[in-house]
Amino acid sequence: MKTNFYLRGLLLAMITLIPSCQANPYPLTSTSSSSISKHKRVVMSQAIEALQRNLSGSLLVLRNTTEYDELNTSYLSALESDLSPACIFLPSTKEQIAEFIEVIGPFVDAGEVAFAIRGAGQVPLPGAANIANGITMDLRNLTGVELADGYVSVAAGERWSSVYSKLSAVGLATTGSRSGNGGIGGLALEGGLSFFSSREGFVCDNVINYEIVLASGAIVNANANSNSDLWLALKGGANNFGVVTRYNLRTFAQSPFWGGSVYYYQPSFPSQIEALVTEMQKPNPSTQTQIMISIGYAAAFGMVACQNQVYYTEDVQNPPVLEPFTAIEPQIDALNSLRPLTLTSASSEQASDAKGSQRLSYMNTVVKADNATLQAASSIYTTAIQNITSTPGLICSLTLQPYPVSLLEKSVANGGNSLGLSPADGPLVSILLLTYWQNESDDTTVLGTMRDALENIKAESVARNTAADYIFMNYASGFQDPIGSYGAENKKKMQDVSRKYDPAGLFQKGVPGGFKLFA
Repeated sequence: MKTNFYLRGLLLAMITLIPSCQANPYPLTSTSSSSISKHKRVVMSQAIEALQRNLSGSLLVLRNTTEYDELNTSYLSALESDLSPACIFLPSTKEQIAEFIEVIGPFVDAGEVAFAIRGAGQVPLPGAANIANGITMDLRNLTGVELADGYVSVAAGERWSSVYSKLSAVGLATTGSRSGNGGIGGLALEGGLSFFSSREGFVCDNVINYEIVLASGAIVNANANSNSDLWLALKGGANNFGVVTRYNLRTFAQSPFWGGSVYYYQPSFPSQIEALVTEMQKPNPSTQTQIMISIGYAAAFGMVACQNQVYYTEDVQNPPVLEPFTAIEPQIDALNSLRPLTLTSASSEQASDAKGSQRLSYMNTVVKADNATLQAASSIYTTAIQNITSTPGLICSLTLQPYPVSLLEKSVANGGNSLGLSPADGPLVSILLLTYWQNESDDTTVLGTMRDALENIKAESVARNTAADYIFMNYASGFQDPIGSYGAENKKKMQDVSRKYDPAGLFQKGVPGGFKLFA
């Protein structure tokens, strides 16, 4: 289906991208090379020269080149592209990454050089996968998708579209991004939600092995039988333990399925919240559904509209369980897209409507599946955005995504993770505030408005005793602390793993972006 401009705006407003930085998001870190001391520039030059001498192949891309500009402007969010690294490292093998770590280690130990690790660059938070005046390690050339018995082995530089294409050809699927453009690491290391999460758990729950380059330069595997403490810590641990170069993910047979989007008007949104909570609180809700409901605003069109993204992961058209979300009236019929799907077509649709080069922010909280709390959240949000509707390029949404008990049970069944959630906590709902805008001059106003709205939503959930005290790292903003939300016990275990595998703290002080263990 061809997407018209109006639909594209609404999709951008409400699409859930998945599919981390402790820095203050406003103001942003300076990107100018002149903002660092002469000493720092000299040391960085020495580090680059050392890398050029010791790395096999021509792997460094320097400033003031066309390739550098193309790479640094290819992030999903302009907030990441604002950062200007001293150079970009483009490895194509795990051995080259090990060489890089061995060479750069002494510079990091001296506190002189830092680096960032980039997969696909789809996390919008500044510093998550880029760095001002440091070295950005871009993994895009680590490619390869290999099928094995019961799993697929995916190199860290791949996109989910490549994985899905290979799996769909043989009637298989895996848990991965709902957008084919998404990268592997952001989901497989931070949690990750997929079309199949109600049935299969978080994306990280389905990683049976991580191949990782440690701070020592050693290349090891982490799984249930080897380095199992590291395997568990990586399932929610992001970039804190090393450079993951390959992921082995469980596969399962998967038929075509059914789903898409239904668009409708603001007055009907309260009834959809109620329908969502009713479905989640059933004694035995379906594990075949993936439901997301959103309310959003696009400045270009000057209106609030709503969207239900619904999927049923069996080959059944118009399943009754989804009727409360598909039969809502009145609808914006011209925008609807319910139809039979394959994993490839579903993820391609979401990828085609994701737009880079704009300023983009996520922030989130998680609450119990409580109708009054979610109704209050919607009211708080729609009131707050009235203050910024004149912002150029504004496209924003509040999206509610379920964490059914079945999802949390699957985490346990698959060996656990570090996220700190248990089936007894559920059912839960993730509340994502997603915002696009055009100009850097509006950063403070836009981000401040959204932060205030989120804090008010969180306060409402605390007052109603429905707060989950959990932050989903994939959607976290710089002022949030997702690792702290995993709980003190889990955080300590992760810190212990860091001390064991990275005693000098290379990935704590040398990779400052992302959410750190000792912050």
